[in-house]
Amino acid sequence: MALVTGAGRGLGLQLAQDLATAGYRVIATDVTGTEITLDVTSADQCRAAAVEFEPDVWINCAGVLGAGNATSQSDEVVTSVVAVNLLGVINGTRAALGVMQAKSRGHIVNIGSLASWVPVPGETVYAATKAAVLSFSLGVQAELRQMGVKDVHISVVCPDAMLTPMLTDILDDPAIALSFTGVRPTTPQVVSARVRKVLQHPRPIASVPRWRGAQVRLLGAAPDIALLLAPVFQRLGRRAQRRIAARY
Repeated sequence: MALVTGAGRGLGLQLAQDLATAGYRVIATDVTGTEITLDVTSADQCRAAAVEFEPDVWINCAGVLGAGNATSQSDEVVTSVVAVNLLGVINGTRAALGVMQAKSRGHIVNIGSLASWVPVPGETVYAATKAAVLSFSLGVQAELRQMGVKDVHISVVCPDAMLTPMLTDILDDPAIALSFTGVRPTTPQVVSARVRKVLQHPRPIASVPRWRGAQVRLLGAAPDIALLLAPVFQRLGRRAQRRIAARY
């Protein structure tokens, strides 16, 4: 059984559909758009869902972007981004582990982002939450191994920008320019396929696409250079963004 959060639309919806096709019994959850309502910002709701369904796979996909300048964004936006993207992953992971450790098996997949590795002006709070998701996931996996738990896995899948409603709803917003610095945005179908592969062959981090992951991780290892190049990438991204918006 697989439980997917944020399955009302976008990547979560694609994951729920593809996992069902692959033979999983899927529990699709979201705050709207699904039969089962789950607010990931509530630890109690996550624990209740884990106890009720006892999933073998739990995918933390719920997320919000909240694009804008971090210094001028409203407190409400910042709180929402942090609560859903980070606290939601922490709540879901802890809830899932409560049942998976008892069964001595299971796999948690947390949807991260390539934004975890480099400066992303315009999406700074979002990127910060995804960096924290990566750190949290790796840390909890290490804790499990220290406890001798070998058959419960945690993976972070880090996609490049995807043309889901998270971006397409605000496709003209210049704040999201750095989402378009790759050759082309990836798709929910491609990311979903990568998630399914990770479920078959667990690994701590999986980037989509792989080459782009190597690029941003290399750039992230040299923060001075990354900061210096950020305005250049922003201009290039804005040009690509305008081209995509014109076609979309």
